[in-house]
Amino acid sequence: MNGFKRLLSFLFATAIAAQANAQDGKTIRIATEGAFPPWNAVDTSGKPVGFDIDVGTALCERAKLKCQFVTQAWDGIIPALNVGKFDAIMAGMSITEKRKQVIAFSDPYALTSNYFVVRKSFDLPEMASDLKVNLSSEAEEERGVLQALKDNLKGTIIGVQGSTNAEAFVREYFGDTVEVRTYDKQDNLNLDLVAGRIDGGLADYSVWKAFLESKEGAMAALYGPRISGGPFGPGVGIGLRKHDEMITGQFNGAIEEIKADGTLRALSLKWFGADLVSN
Repeated sequence: MNGFKRLLSFLFATAIAAQANAQDGKTIRIATEGAFPPWNAVDTSGKPVGFDIDVGTALCERAKLKCQFVTQAWDGIIPALNVGKFDAIMAGMSITEKRKQVIAFSDPYALTSNYFVVRKSFDLPEMASDLKVNLSSEAEEERGVLQALKDNLKGTIIGVQGSTNAEAFVREYFGDTVEVRTYDKQDNLNLDLVAGRIDGGLADYSVWKAFLESKEGAMAALYGPRISGGPFGPGVGIGLRKHDEMITGQFNGAIEEIKADGTLRALSLKWFGADLVSN
C-alpha cells in the first residue's frame, strides 16, 4: 500500500511538472476591451493602454510569464475565452456569481468603488469621501457610516443607471428614504444632475471620473464613503478558464506580491487618482 501511495505521489508530481514545462515559453494572451478608460483603451498606434494593462504587465513580470495583450469586443469576450481564443481577460470585469458559472476568476485586483455624487450647491451635512463601507463586513463602525449617509440623503432624488447593481443597492438600502430615478445611460443621468432635475447619483468611481473632471461636472462632487461588497461583489478579477488552475494560481500569487509592495496601489493612483485597491 505504501508503495502504491508513493507511485501515486510520483505520478501526481510528474503531471504537475509536465504542466509547468508545457507552460514554459508559452505566450499567455490576455484580452481587454480597449474601450473602457481608464481601465483599458487603445492609444493612437492601436496599442492597449490603461490600468488593466499596467497591472497585467506587473503580474506577468512577477509570475515570470510571457504575456501579450489583445483587444476583444465586450460582447462575446467570455465565450471567446472558453474556446481558446486567448487565455485570460483583464477588462475591468467584476466578479459575479453569474459569470462564475461559466469561467473562473483570480483573486480581486481592484475593488468595486461606488460613490454618491451630489450637486455642490445642495446643502448637505459634511461627509468625507475617504471613508469606506464594505457591505460584506459586520463592522459596527461601517454600519454607522452607512446609516449616517442614509440620514444625510433623506428626501433627495438619486439617479442610477437602470438594471445595475447600483440600482439594486439604492433600492435595498435607501429606497425608504430617497426617491430613486433610473436612466438608460449614465450620460443622461449626468445631464439631469447638471440641470438640477436630480440631487445626486450613484455609480462606480471610474464612471464618475471623466464627468467630474469635465467642465459640466465642476458643479458636482463625491459625497460620502466608498461603497463595495454586498451586491457589488468582491471586486474586479482576471477571467480565466476553469481548468487552468496553474495559471490562476500564478496570477493569484503575483496579485498578493504587488498588493504587498505597493505596486498595485501606485497604479491605481496613477490611473484613477484614487486608491481603488485597498480594503
